[in-house]
Amino acid sequence: MSERFTIGLIVSNHFGVLNRIAGLYSKRGYNIDSLAVGVTEDPDISRMTIVSTGDEYIRSQVVKQLNKLHDVKLAVLLEEDKSLSVEHLLIKIKTNGDGNSGIAALVNEYGGKILDLGSNFLVADVTGRTERINEFIGKCVPLGILELCRSGNLALSVGTEKVLNINDFK
Repeated sequence: MSERFTIGLIVSNHFGVLNRIAGLYSKRGYNIDSLAVGVTEDPDISRMTIVSTGDEYIRSQVVKQLNKLHDVKLAVLLEEDKSLSVEHLLIKIKTNGDGNSGIAALVNEYGGKILDLGSNFLVADVTGRTERINEFIGKCVPLGILELCRSGNLALSVGTEKVLNINDFK
């Protein structure tokens, strides 16, 4: 049975790394549903979060194959019950200019912030689980979405255990 799964990676921060990782997925016919990457507190190391869909065999193969890549310091499966995962959304919504308290209330209901307000639009910033982001977007569709941008999932292990601690790779 295919299910979404999340992999956290610590990788070298230099050109070509993302291309090699994407190539690994492409060669094997795996799809990347979500990808987030950014530099860590050490500018030589980046953290990646990749969400894919597949069965247990695909999960284990992806992790094994990623760990064989030279620039990958560590790739681990982040189990749903042992990790926290959120997405970041920036969305520009049409407004009617006749008071936008309803839209502001919707943004507040989802824990968001209004970053920019014009005469016929507003830009909101919302962070949350993928399901909640999808729900928020669904409620914005009837209002008129002018533009949106999602970060892809960001995930960390729960508790004090640091599964992907960059100090282990220095």
